[in-house]
Amino acid sequence: MTDAANTNAIQSLDGIRVLDLATFIAGPFSTTIMGEFGAEVIKIEQPGIGDPLRRFGTTAPCGDSLIWLQESRNKKCITLDLRKPDGKALLEELVKQSDVVVENFRTGTLERWGVGWEVLHAINPRLIMLRVTGYGQTGPKAREPGFARIAHAFSGLTHLAGEADGPPLMPGSTTLADYLSGAYGMMGVMLALRSRDRTGQGQYIDIALYEPIFRFLDEMVPVYGFNGFVRQRMGADTVNVVPHSHYPTADGKWVAIACTNDKMFARLATVMEQPELADDDRFGHIEKRLAKRAEVNAVVTVWTSSLNQDQLLSQLAEGEVPSGPIYDVADIFQDPQYAARGDLVTWHGERIDEITMPTVMPKLSETPGRINHLGAQLGAHNEAIYGALLGLSAQRMDELKTWGVI
Repeated sequence: MTDAANTNAIQSLDGIRVLDLATFIAGPFSTTIMGEFGAEVIKIEQPGIGDPLRRFGTTAPCGDSLIWLQESRNKKCITLDLRKPDGKALLEELVKQSDVVVENFRTGTLERWGVGWEVLHAINPRLIMLRVTGYGQTGPKAREPGFARIAHAFSGLTHLAGEADGPPLMPGSTTLADYLSGAYGMMGVMLALRSRDRTGQGQYIDIALYEPIFRFLDEMVPVYGFNGFVRQRMGADTVNVVPHSHYPTADGKWVAIACTNDKMFARLATVMEQPELADDDRFGHIEKRLAKRAEVNAVVTVWTSSLNQDQLLSQLAEGEVPSGPIYDVADIFQDPQYAARGDLVTWHGERIDEITMPTVMPKLSETPGRINHLGAQLGAHNEAIYGALLGLSAQRMDELKTWGVI
């Protein structure tokens, strides 16, 4: 049982078949989204070993990790050794009947196995391939391995994380670049499918793990190109506006306040019962606030520290000042906004007694996504795919299993 969407609803990607050759999160997250919106996702794993994500983090009683159950939901799991001739042949047969292939091996790996883009594209000219690697398919670093932490560092993000007088820190989740690359990959596949609708031709999408993070760093690049300014670490602050930071409360909690223009600061000053702060000769203009950043933050901190979090947020909301609580995951489970949006979904009775996960996003009004099942056991769908789809006999499947091909 699940609290997910109606299983009879039409979905955007019904009729699209995706082969997921990738491992861990960066490539597979793109196929997770595709599967949630109706694509048939066939997850291909190494026989006897499987995706390393099965063993990453907290292990569920079924033997796979909780993150595997979450991020491999809706996927049909089969085993196949692509390095063996028979394995290559089976992949080629699957490619003939598929729309999308997703891989995130190190650049050149599939080519070395004889199943690179040129080979697969020749077999199925309508094929779309998503390739996610550390540094992309080109450039002097193309064949180097990459992980999200390295992508954060190489993109410029890690340099910005931390206090001004401290070392660079990990900016939140160590898998941020993985998830963001997966989301960009999904977008690339959708664009390629739209193009194929017009031209009938497939193409490949080339994403370097660091590039989506790099693309998200607002004005950092054009500003450096314009005047040579190198942004530095600022802790919780923001380079162009103030107050726009995290502030303590009387009950030991924190709130985020974001005054992005003079009008919002004037509202804050009114809520603080210090309207004179927004006068022209004080901090009424952004230039003056930036020039006295520490002083402005100190004044706001004195005020926030005098109230508990609930009182503070109530007053800020009444005064239409953008603000919010700084949550940990326990707070999220209790928050009525998350509940009202259905952002947490609880699954019962398959592979685990109960698991709560983020729901399907984004929310579509007419063709919503849904969760059909959790991440499956290794090779759970071998018979369905090799037997029903490819038409292999039980004897042939037994031979391939004996030889370590599946």
